[in-house]
Order: sequence, then C-alpha cells, then structure tokens
Amino acid sequence: MHTPINTFKRALEAGTPQIGLWAALASAYSTELLAGIGYDWLLIDGEHAPNDVRQTLSQLQAVASAQQAFGDARSHPIVRVPVGTGDVGVALIKQYLDIGAQTLLVPMIDTAEQAALVVKATRYAPAGIRGMGSALARASRWQAHARYVHEANDQVCVLVQAETVEAMKNLDAIAATPGVDGVFIGPADLSASMGHPGNAGHPEVQAVIAEGVKRIRAAGKAPGILATTEAGAQQWLAAGALFVAVGADTMLLASGASQLLAQFKGPAATGPNTY
Repeated sequence: MHTPINTFKRALEAGTPQIGLWAALASAYSTELLAGIGYDWLLIDGEHAPNDVRQTLSQLQAVASAQQAFGDARSHPIVRVPVGTGDVGVALIKQYLDIGAQTLLVPMIDTAEQAALVVKATRYAPAGIRGMGSALARASRWQAHARYVHEANDQVCVLVQAETVEAMKNLDAIAATPGVDGVFIGPADLSASMGHPGNAGHPEVQAVIAEGVKRIRAAGKAPGILATTEAGAQQWLAAGALFVAVGADTMLLASGASQLLAQFKGPAATGPNTY
C-alpha cells in the first residue's frame, strides 16, 4: 500500500480553485455530515474552536467515513493547529501529522524564518525534524503503508497564515519559503493589526489583501482566505485566491436557526457576524 496522494495539494499545484467550509463545532458527527456535502475541503479548527488532538482525530476518522460513503464527494480535511512555532508548535505539528492530517494551516506566521521552521517540522530527516514515530501512527496505518517515511514528505501540504502588519511586510519572503504551498490571509486579525478591529471591509484592509493575493501568486504559491458572503468569496476568487472558505458551520447553524425562528416570532435582534 502506498501513502495516500494529497489531492488538495495537487489541485493547488494545478491552479484549480478549492471551495471550503470551516468546521468549528468540534463534533465528529457534524463534521461527518459536512464531509459528504461536496465541499473541496473542510477546516478542522484547533486554534479558535475547542478541538484538541483527540477530537481532531475523531473528525479525521469521520471524514474518512464520508469517503467510504460518498467517494469523490468527500472533502479533504485541513487541520488548523493552535500554534506552529517554537518547541510547542513543532511538537503539536508532529502529533497532528501522526494522527493522519496531510494538510496543515498554521496561524500567526510573521516571518520567513517562522515559515521555514513550520516546514521543517512537517518533514522527516534529513529534510526536516519530524520525529520518527510512524510505527505507532494512524498516518502510516500502523505501517501498512510500508514506505510511509519515504513518501510522507511529498504528500504534506503546508499552509501558513499571514494576518498582521509584520506578516504583510514579510509576505514575499514567507511565500517564497521552500515547502510552503499556500498562504492564507486572515482578514479579521489583519484588520485589527492595521487599526481597524472588527472591520475587515475597511478600504485600507481590502487593498492590502488584494495586493497580498497578487504577491502570493507572483511567488508561485496558492493564496487563501475566508469570506463568508457570496460577494466576498467571488471577489477573492476573481482576484486569484485558490483556496477560499465560503462559510462556517457555526454561522450556518446560527443563521438557519435564526431564520426559522423569524418565521414564527419575527426577525431576531442580532445575527451572525460575517467576515
């Protein structure tokens, strides 16, 4: 048995836009449901959702279940780690790879040096510093993938988040880092860093994002973003973004529940935020 091909990584290399959905409910049950809908990718969030390694494992297993049930309609799971730098980040990356994640999204990367450390953490030696524990790991199917340690490096997809003024200053170098496959621009944190908290739609923020997408593409890497309105998502796809999250499970649940209630009690006073 050979190590599974990372189809998401291949799609980005081919320049094929990938439409995704945020999974933040920390539920294997809801993630399994979403994985059969047809989104190209699901983001299992370990930064801002209450997912730990065990909960992420159960959701990776749920996505695999959807593959058996729906075949090609199954979404590719991307895992956002809580942190990816320093000793803690390196250790967490090892754990998430060992439970079977092939694509990682790493938050708050401000420099090329940090991006390079993330890449090293995802690679076995001599290319990197990932610990050799595949015999105990779901990633190798407990050594059923006999050549896993020789094939795994090529199937790992590294996505890093640029979401501060410093990151945008260093964006060209971050995107040019060997082993980085894509750069995700975080509108919410970027807007706060630029002095416009809660206002990702501010013209200054929008201009920086648009320029960032161009710079990432110029480096030959895939730009990504979260845009939870149709107009916003279409805007960034047209601008050249290649992996775009168009919603979040939490927001879909809140919006659907609010709309249903409004049919009986009138519009709610508040509704879900959008980015």
